Amino acid sequence: MSARSPARRMFLLCGALLVVAPFVPLAAQQVLALWWEFGPSWCAVPELRAPDADTSFVCAQLFRRPSIPTVIATVAVILALLAACYPAVRWCLRPVRDLVPMIANVGPQNLGHRLRPGRGRDELAVLGRAIDEMMDRIAVGYEAQRRFAADASHELRTPLAVQRTLIEVGLARTLTADQVALLTAQLLETNERNERLIEGLLVLSESDRGLLSRTPLRLDHITATVLDAHRARAAEAGVTITSQLRPRVVIGEQVLLERLVTNLVQNALKYNRPDGTIDVRVGEDPALVVVNTGDDVPPDEVPALFEPFRRRSGARVDHSGGAGLGLAIARSITRAHEGIIAASSTGHDGLRVQVSFPMADRNAAA
Repeated sequence: MSARSPARRMFLLCGALLVVAPFVPLAAQQVLALWWEFGPSWCAVPELRAPDADTSFVCAQLFRRPSIPTVIATVAVILALLAACYPAVRWCLRPVRDLVPMIANVGPQNLGHRLRPGRGRDELAVLGRAIDEMMDRIAVGYEAQRRFAADASHELRTPLAVQRTLIEVGLARTLTADQVALLTAQLLETNERNERLIEGLLVLSESDRGLLSRTPLRLDHITATVLDAHRARAAEAGVTITSQLRPRVVIGEQVLLERLVTNLVQNALKYNRPDGTIDVRVGEDPALVVVNTGDDVPPDEVPALFEPFRRRSGARVDHSGGAGLGLAIARSITRAHEGIIAASSTGHDGLRVQVSFPMADRNAAA
């Protein structure tokens, strides 16, 4: 331990108290002797004579219990010792107090500031390293939020600029019926894209906030409902959906779990190929697996798929576009349910996404 270690200083303080403690009775006797000699006398009862009816209550108690002055003097010495310990305790905690101005000035403008306490093993070094690690996490989160806000602004600015251009074109001249229909269709398509983006941002915000309620839900029933809703769309794209759904209970919110499965199925359908397949499985562990055929994903690109506004440029059977929030929302929903989501390349074509949730009582949900 270094000289500035609070533990070392407290150890020294405790040692000083142990040395001083045996002298407390002696100090109390000296205080009492000085009081009897120089202090005012509250009781004047003659020696070897019991107090009579005219003696005060205090004098009578002091006569019957002669140890009272000694106890009072001892308490006074202990209080004086405690008062002397206060600056000693502040001296022990001074190294911790010295960290306050170093941490108080940290803000968004200097998130790179670090204490860098070194490799020591004393309390200050451990605390300093913990604070530095916390600042690393805060800096990463702040940078992610800043980048997310910038990406969201960019995603919203582009379609809004397109809408403004289309409106200005429509106002600048008289349009024919065909031109009006084309302009209306383009405005509607741009508006739908904005709606998808805003809805995705709202879902991402709600899932990041955590679960408002927790209910036992059958993940296999939710998955079956989502797959039934997408079979017609998959058939139009020439994609075959296969499934193996075993009973699996998940504690969570039904709306968010439905959105999780929907996003994974839609992503598997969008980045697929004609005559491709989507294989969906529900089981114990992992709870949900979605495997699709399509362009091979390089392993080094897989982690980036869960970042907001990240889209792959490979061939797609679904060209409806998107905000690039599908897998980011899926990750956020999974974390809200205390689960783990992971993706991996199949090695030849397509992507495998698996989701694990904490085990729950199978009989908890009907």
